[in-house]
Amino acid sequence: MTKSITHYDAIILGAGGAGLMCAAIAGQRGRKILLLDHADAPGKKILISGGGRCNFTNVHTAPDRYLSQNRHFAKSALARYKAADFIALVDRHHIEWHEKTLGQLFCDGSAKQIVSMLMDECPAENVTLSLGKSVTAVHQIGGQYTVEYGGNTATAPSLVIATGGPSIPKMGASGFAYDLARQFGLKVVEPRPALVPLTLGGEEALFRELSGVSAPVIARCGKTEFREAALFTHKGLSGPAILQISSYWKHGEPVSINFLPDLGPDWLCQSKQQMPRLLLKKAIGVHLADRLTDTLIDRIALSGDLGNLADKKLEETARRLANWRFMPNGTEGFAKAEVTAGGISTAELSSKNMEARQMPGLYAIGEAVDVTGWLGGYNFQWAWASGWAAAQTL
Repeated sequence: MTKSITHYDAIILGAGGAGLMCAAIAGQRGRKILLLDHADAPGKKILISGGGRCNFTNVHTAPDRYLSQNRHFAKSALARYKAADFIALVDRHHIEWHEKTLGQLFCDGSAKQIVSMLMDECPAENVTLSLGKSVTAVHQIGGQYTVEYGGNTATAPSLVIATGGPSIPKMGASGFAYDLARQFGLKVVEPRPALVPLTLGGEEALFRELSGVSAPVIARCGKTEFREAALFTHKGLSGPAILQISSYWKHGEPVSINFLPDLGPDWLCQSKQQMPRLLLKKAIGVHLADRLTDTLIDRIALSGDLGNLADKKLEETARRLANWRFMPNGTEGFAKAEVTAGGISTAELSSKNMEARQMPGLYAIGEAVDVTGWLGGYNFQWAWASGWAAAQTL
């Protein structure tokens, strides 16, 4: 028996944030769309994001908050579909939201509202959603892309890769996007875990004993720094400041932590003048958790009343607390990474519509592309913006 082949205007692989947005906008433009995902439900990463409340965008979205081999690539899409545009969409669907720290926006209710909104935005007469069926083959012949999935075959003049990266593999994430890109001759920037906890070994392993202790810090790597909370774990370092800096960190590089970002370099000498009988441990303990103070004091190997300690020693201690160097031995990998850095090279794509320069009709959007945002809603905004941009020309 001959298999039936269904024809569409575009086939979108991946029903995550970028794929859903692309399908919705293209469908609204009257295009017949097939949206495929091997998962049994759409938007699975959306559902777990933000503790189940979805940090759906950031009001401070700007191109300089994204990593890519081409730091200018994201400018066009982000300029044409802004955070304000997605907020307007959320408001139109009467979804209540609130702003947390640093411009991060979350649903008051549930991340399910964002998935439902995106699904509702997909015109039923134009968007066909197929779930729970894996893609078994993709071909391009005579200007048409053919996709085989779950015993079915579909063709279209346009194919959109929106399958993300390999972060959080327990949710079915994989490197499928890169395999497909290479199949069609597109270069891939080496993928690596981003927004991921760092691990400590050797002499620094003792800091694992502080598991559960957090502190507001400034984390630095090279010329990049973030001021947020750091958290000690049973494997090393985590928390927002560490997740942020991890995207910039490379093996063999140190990460510097300022444990007392609100204090000047002479704060211990000033404390000595005001309270000479105050113990060094007590002076530090005013600002940090007891367990953290004990560990730092043990490594500094200095104790006693401030009045009995030389100013030079106090200045050295203050400098060390403001520039404590860790040498991570790795990360917790894709299993714990919120996103993937690297991906399909932006050199292969049009920044205007995400279409492959040498492969007409082939598009790549969202996390599959070598564009990685900061923590705090930036990666969702890239998903919405890149999906919207591709949909304009499907």
